Amino acid sequence: MKKSVALTVAAVVLVIVYLIPVYWMVATSLKPPADVFDAPPDIVPSPVTLQAYLDTVISDPAIWQGLRSSTIITLPTLLLTLALGAPAAYGLAKFRFRVTGVVLFLLLAAQMLPTISLALPMFAIFSQYGLVDTYTGLIIANVSVTLPFAVVLLRPYMGAIPGDLLEAARLDGCTTFGAFRRVGLPLVRPGLVMVATLTFVMTWGEFVFGLTLATSDDKQPITVVLNRFIASFGTQWTNLMAVSTVIAIPIIVVFMLLQKHVVAGLTEGGLKD
Repeated sequence: MKKSVALTVAAVVLVIVYLIPVYWMVATSLKPPADVFDAPPDIVPSPVTLQAYLDTVISDPAIWQGLRSSTIITLPTLLLTLALGAPAAYGLAKFRFRVTGVVLFLLLAAQMLPTISLALPMFAIFSQYGLVDTYTGLIIANVSVTLPFAVVLLRPYMGAIPGDLLEAARLDGCTTFGAFRRVGLPLVRPGLVMVATLTFVMTWGEFVFGLTLATSDDKQPITVVLNRFIASFGTQWTNLMAVSTVIAIPIIVVFMLLQKHVVAGLTEGGLKD
């Protein structure tokens, strides 16, 4: 009993520690600019003002264009990651190849590379094919990061699919891919939801590719647009926090809606071999 209470208290403290920056971001966005640097700082904004949201989210077309660009980049990246990652993970889990170990090592190594080390070579390659400053180029760049991540996470789920069920599906007339699609995918739904959620978060918050590969304002994602509030002669803190809050809303909503699936996916994935 004491151990359970101690773990609960520790969990609550940890959650509070992680939520303090989020609260401070929202609180700062609701303050007048003159109150941002008050000492001691106001924990609760007083007076509360929505002027930062009116000046940026409501009145600035660049913010809406950035949100539109982020949506156009994120959704295809998510779909492509699942469409390519699930079959790849299934193949690596269910079929034995001599290069399986090498492929897994390369997938793991790809996740260790900093994004900036990929962005510069991509810029040089994409320039030759007209992919710089295009949504297609940004989607390809993001998929190059999310796909190895998805394959590594989904492989244990695919390996846990009972071989008897797949064999029964093939005896009923399904092809190998048909057995995977009709039998395998429904069984790994928690893993797919988890990967989809994490892919959304990674792509929605991506900055380096957007800054490097999108050279025009109308193609830059919202994370790059956000950087405009940081200038050499000062930072517009209330506007910066207001836009940051808007950027965070989709991520918070996705996690609230899919929280059980994400936790179940992470738990099951940790128990599978």
